[in-house]
Amino acid sequence: MPDRETVRFARALMERPYKFTIILLATNLFVYMLMWQSSAMRFSVLGIFSGPVLVAYGAKLNSLVQAGQWWRFVTPIFVHVNLLHLLVNMYSLWIIGPYVEKLYGGSKFVVFWVLTGIAGVVASYLTVVSPDRPLGSLGRFLFKIHDDPSAGASGALFGLVGVLFVFGIKFRHELPEGFKRAFGIGLLPMIVLNLFIGYVGRGIIDNAAHLGGLAAGALLALAVDYRRPGERSGVAIVWQVLRAAALALVAVSFVQTARHFRDPTPASVASLPIQITTTAHDFVVYVKAMNEAQEAFYAAIQEDDLKPSASAIPNLSNAPYLDQEAHELRETIRNLLLETATINAPETAANNAEDINQKKANLIQRFGVWAKDYNEWLKTAGKKHGGLIEVAPEKSQ
Repeated sequence: MPDRETVRFARALMERPYKFTIILLATNLFVYMLMWQSSAMRFSVLGIFSGPVLVAYGAKLNSLVQAGQWWRFVTPIFVHVNLLHLLVNMYSLWIIGPYVEKLYGGSKFVVFWVLTGIAGVVASYLTVVSPDRPLGSLGRFLFKIHDDPSAGASGALFGLVGVLFVFGIKFRHELPEGFKRAFGIGLLPMIVLNLFIGYVGRGIIDNAAHLGGLAAGALLALAVDYRRPGERSGVAIVWQVLRAAALALVAVSFVQTARHFRDPTPASVASLPIQITTTAHDFVVYVKAMNEAQEAFYAAIQEDDLKPSASAIPNLSNAPYLDQEAHELRETIRNLLLETATINAPETAANNAEDINQKKANLIQRFGVWAKDYNEWLKTAGKKHGGLIEVAPEKSQ
């Protein structure tokens, strides 16, 4: 049975309205329906929208931002790449949004949503790097080497999680016991789980956008107080002004999007596919196996450690079939891993160091060619298998 203080706190909280959560839900749904209409309302695009449609409705593309289209820091918060993307994010907003809006009030909630969403897009923008830049495992978690359309509300959603996380810690001494378990440290398992999912789906999910939103929400919660039970519902004029400014920024951004709606689509995204032929889950499993294989190759070549290969090779064999090119890429990296094992074989160890180094150099060269082909597949054909899930469609914001 909950204690009396928890019941009193919950009752005071639940009686507060959450109209802006509903408005945001409706706005995201409305934008999605417009995107579907622009795709001739074909049911095939419910799996994934084409690159040109995403760009036309305001998805983030670094090259266009650099060309002066600043509003693409704002509009991606309301754009989703497919139906599943929309449903997952809107369900999360329906669960998390009312808590933040009831605790802080509608004006602060709107400001939180817009600012943390922008922070997520900015983080995504800053983490697109040159394809020549070497990336380790952590680097591939945060950085992207392709400037692909990015969109989604997940940066703002992580921002709301950041708000509730800091709220629970900051006000832990005045919260009833039941709420201490729901907020603050109680949110750690969910945060860690989502980061783990992001790590597994690195290269697909826009982890930088998620972390940018999370950090922005945490910082805002550190600086802002909440409406305690029994307080009057009056809103400080400064928050009313900030709410109006945030909504005006969103409105102006979409006006700019409408003005540039028929601009020529950049060649880099003009040919992105419309249909998706495999499930997003298959694509995630495939990419996870390929990521493990790359890390196993590094371990074998740089550290003579074959243990990662022992699990990576069977996982490659069990990865789903996506298309013929994906299958050939999978077999190539599998053969490279098998060949790394011969370097440490007894008959090879008897050779001199120069011969071993030459064999490694040959493998590294062939791996470089494979990596280039694999990245090109991710950038082109890979997208039709789910490579635009943002949460990111970088390839979740």
